[in-house]
Amino acid sequence: MTVTPSRAEGEDAVVRAGGRGGSGPGSGGRRGSGPEAGGAGRGVSSAPEGSPGERTAGEGHGTEARTGSPVAVPGARVAPCETAPPAEVAPPTRGFLAKATLVTAVLSIAGALLGLGRDQALAHLFGAGTETDAFLVAWTVPEVAATLLIEDGMAFVLVPAFSLAVARRARGTGADPVRALVASTLPRLALAFVAVAALLMAGAPYLVAALAPGLPDPALAVDCTRLTATCVLSFGLAGYCSAALRAHRRFLAPAAIYVAYNTGIITAMFVLGDRWGVRSAAVGVAVGGCLMVAAQAPSLARQLFGRRRSAPEPEAAAAQGPSPHDGPEANKATQVTEVAASPAPSMKHSVELALIAPVLMFALCRQSQVLIERFLASTLPSGAISHLNYAQKVAQIPMTLSLMLCTVTFPVLAQALAEGDTERARTRVERDVAVASCMVLLGAAAVFACAPQIIQLLFQRGAFTAQDTAATATVMRVYSVGLLGHTLVGALVRTYFSAGRPTWYPLAAMAAGIVATSWIGAGTVDAWGVRGIAAANAIGITVTAALLLSGMGERRSVPIRTRRVVHELSKPVRAAVCAAVAGAFCASRVDSPELALAAGGLTVTVVYVLLLRVLGVKAVAPAFRTALRSVTRRLPHVRFR
Repeated sequence: MTVTPSRAEGEDAVVRAGGRGGSGPGSGGRRGSGPEAGGAGRGVSSAPEGSPGERTAGEGHGTEARTGSPVAVPGARVAPCETAPPAEVAPPTRGFLAKATLVTAVLSIAGALLGLGRDQALAHLFGAGTETDAFLVAWTVPEVAATLLIEDGMAFVLVPAFSLAVARRARGTGADPVRALVASTLPRLALAFVAVAALLMAGAPYLVAALAPGLPDPALAVDCTRLTATCVLSFGLAGYCSAALRAHRRFLAPAAIYVAYNTGIITAMFVLGDRWGVRSAAVGVAVGGCLMVAAQAPSLARQLFGRRRSAPEPEAAAAQGPSPHDGPEANKATQVTEVAASPAPSMKHSVELALIAPVLMFALCRQSQVLIERFLASTLPSGAISHLNYAQKVAQIPMTLSLMLCTVTFPVLAQALAEGDTERARTRVERDVAVASCMVLLGAAAVFACAPQIIQLLFQRGAFTAQDTAATATVMRVYSVGLLGHTLVGALVRTYFSAGRPTWYPLAAMAAGIVATSWIGAGTVDAWGVRGIAAANAIGITVTAALLLSGMGERRSVPIRTRRVVHELSKPVRAAVCAAVAGAFCASRVDSPELALAAGGLTVTVVYVLLLRVLGVKAVAPAFRTALRSVTRRLPHVRFR
C-alpha cells in the first residue's frame, strides 16, 4: 500500500513502511521511477524537510525493526513505549549525501578562506611578535571550545540523541520527542556554559600562567582571554544547534557558522584595531560566537516550532487499497504501519553523564596537543607561537575538507548502529575512511611541495617578513606529515561514540598520542625549535590513529576489516609521497611564487591521480561521479535551509 503526500506539503514528505519494496534508491532496491531523494516507498511515515525520506519499523535491518526491542543510542535515554516499534529514518541516497557533502564543503571552504583572511589580517596588522603571541595564547580558549562544543564532543553525544528523537517524531503521535529532548537538555547545558565562561574570566591570570609561563606580556594575554572566554556560551549554543540540525538532515546553516564567525573577527580587527590593538581580535571572537548562534537559530526554530508534517491517518491509507506495484509484503506493511501509527506514551530524553564524560574527555585530550605546543614554544624566541599557528591553520585545511563527508554521514552511521545494521555501518565507515584519506593525502602532498610559495602569497606583507615566511613554511611541511593521522582520528572516533554505550578506549588512545607528543616535543625543542614541536604533533596523532584503527571491533565500535583498510590506505600514501617529491622539485625550479605554486600544484595532482589509477585505488572515482551527478541533476526533494 502506498500513500502519496500532497504536493502542497512540499513533495518531500515521503511516506513509507514495511519491507524494502520502495522503488527509489533510498529504499535499498533497484533504481525505479521514484525521486532520487528516496523514492515513493511503502507505508506511513513523514520525512523532515531536506531528508531523503523516512521509513517506519519493519524496513530496517536492525533487530528493533524485527522484534520491537529497545535500541541503545548514545546520549539519549528513552522510556519504553509499550509494543509500538519506533519509526526509522530511511538511509539517504548517494545523491543526497553527495549534495549535502558538496554544500557543506563549499561553505566550509568559504569559512576556511575567511579564516585565512583572518590570519592574514592578524599578520598584516600585528605581524608575528609579542602581541600576536599574547593573543594566540588567549586563542586557546575558542580552539578548545570549538573542539569540545561544536566539532567533536557535543556532536558525538547530541547527533545520535536527536537522530532517535527525529525518528520517533516521524510517527506523528503523542508529544513531540524533539521538543522534549530540547526541554530536558538545553537549559542545563546553557547554565553549565555560563558557569564555565565565568570561571575562565575569573581565572584568566592563572590560565595564562599555566599555558605560557615564558610569555613576555602576560597582562595583554589575560585581557584577551577574558574576552574570548565568552565563546564558551556562544560556541556551546552553536554546537547544540548544529547537532540538532544535522540530525534533521539540515546542513546549510551548520556549515555556515564559520563564515559568520570569521566575518565577525575580521570586521572587529579592522574597525577597532587602531584603537585597541590585538585586543580587537579578541572582541571579534566574542562577536563572531554570537553570529554563529544567530546563523542557525531561525532554521532550528522552524524545526522545533514550525508546522509539523503529519503522517496520513491509517484509515485513510487503508482506504486507498493496495497499490498494483506493491509486493507480497503489502499486507504485512499495512499492519506494521497501523501499529507504528498507534498512540504511544510521551517519551523523555536525557543526556547521560556516563556517555558525555568519555566524549568530552577525549575532545579535551585531543585539543591538549595545541596546549603542549604553545607551552613548549613559549620558551623560544618571540614569534614561535605565531609561526606554529599560521602553519597549522593552513596545513589543516585539507584535513577539514576531507572530513566533510564524515560530518554529513555521522547521523547516517548513528542511525545504522541504532537499528543494529552492522553491515551498513561497516560499509559506511570503510568508504568514508577511504575517500577522506585519498582527499587529505592529495592536500598533504600539495602542502609539502608548495609550502614556501603558499605562505609567501598568503602572509608575506606588512609586518610579516621573509624570515617569518621561511620559518612558517618549514613548520608547515612537518605538519603535513601528520595530516593523515588527524583525518583518521576524526573519521574513526565517531564510530566509537555512536555504538550506544560508554567507551574509554578513544581517550586511552588519545592519551597515548599526547604522551608521545609531550616526550618528543620536550626532547627536540631545544635542538630543533618549532620543527621539533611540529614533528612531535605529527608523530603523536599518528600513534593515536593507529591505536584507533587497531581497536575497531564488535566490542568497542564497528567491526571493520582492518587489514583490508590498512592495505588500501598504503596505496594513496605511496602515491602522495611520490607526488610531493615531484611537486617540490617542479616548484623549486620556478622563481615566481605564483607560477611555482601553479606548477607544483599541477604536478602533485597529475602524479597523484595517475599513481592512484596505476595502484588500483577505487575509492575516489565513484564518489566523484556521484558528486558530479548531484550537481548536474535536479534533486527536488533535497533542500538545505
